[in-house]
Amino acid sequence: MHKLRTAVVGTGYLGRFHAQKYAALPDSELIAVCDTNADTARKIAAELGAEALTDFRHLAGRVDAVSIVVPTRQHHAVAKWFLENSIHVLLEKPITATVAEARELVTLATQHEQIFQIGHLERFNPAILALEDIITEPQFIESHRLAPFNPRGADVNVVLDLMIHDIDIILDMVRSPVRQIDANGVSVLSSDIDIANVRIQFESGCVANVTASRASVKTERKMRLFQHDCYITIDFQNKLLDIYRKSDGEQHPGIPTIESERHTFDQGDALMSEISSFLDAIRNGRPPVVSGGDGLRALETALAISDKLTEEESVS
Repeated sequence: MHKLRTAVVGTGYLGRFHAQKYAALPDSELIAVCDTNADTARKIAAELGAEALTDFRHLAGRVDAVSIVVPTRQHHAVAKWFLENSIHVLLEKPITATVAEARELVTLATQHEQIFQIGHLERFNPAILALEDIITEPQFIESHRLAPFNPRGADVNVVLDLMIHDIDIILDMVRSPVRQIDANGVSVLSSDIDIANVRIQFESGCVANVTASRASVKTERKMRLFQHDCYITIDFQNKLLDIYRKSDGEQHPGIPTIESERHTFDQGDALMSEISSFLDAIRNGRPPVVSGGDGLRALETALAISDKLTEEESVS
């Protein structure tokens, strides 16, 4: 099999893991890692047998695909250069800092016929993948994503740092325009919003109640979903999926009995699955699982929520 020539731009905490996956995949040849910190780039490159660079523009004509794992404010400029040079891009979330930047990248990817995938990693959680043929018309969704404070995400508020994962999943499940957003949030540890609760109403009638916190002492990533034929609980962290369905029997007159089933999944390697899917999309010319358009919609909703939070702060 002809190997795809790959590289990683940004070799901080997460970028290092991207590089390791590319180096391990049989259909990838990791050409280089790039970071403005030369010592960091050299260290990762030496570990993985790749070249160390400090300027990503030196990758022109040398790679087929790249992961971009730089701070959000740099996403647009870096991804734009690669797309304009006809190099496929896997861009970490959130897609960009602004909607205008995201729209430009989506347009460029189409114009240059490049795969443009966004790193919403939870889409590759096996519990989510197992729901593909089960989710039909959600009526109510509730999610909680709680974590201790991590300075790596402190360049954006908790909505763009953590909640955007659940926003992306919910938008993909509901597939209906957003009608109304109500939001409340507070700053606890940083100068930005660290805890937020959001109510999203969709044109379909579905309502999503979404909570995210980066000021918690424990980590929790759970979602509950109700639709006409079942109730579903998802534990993203422990890879558990519980499905409850109405049966033919009755527990009370007119009230059906409930049958339950539990699915457990191996912890697996979601990042490896994400990168493998990206390379597979390139090889087979198929749309990525999480497209630039998906990233754009998640960003539009996340920024609309952020605007609501800013309004609430100014009122209070």
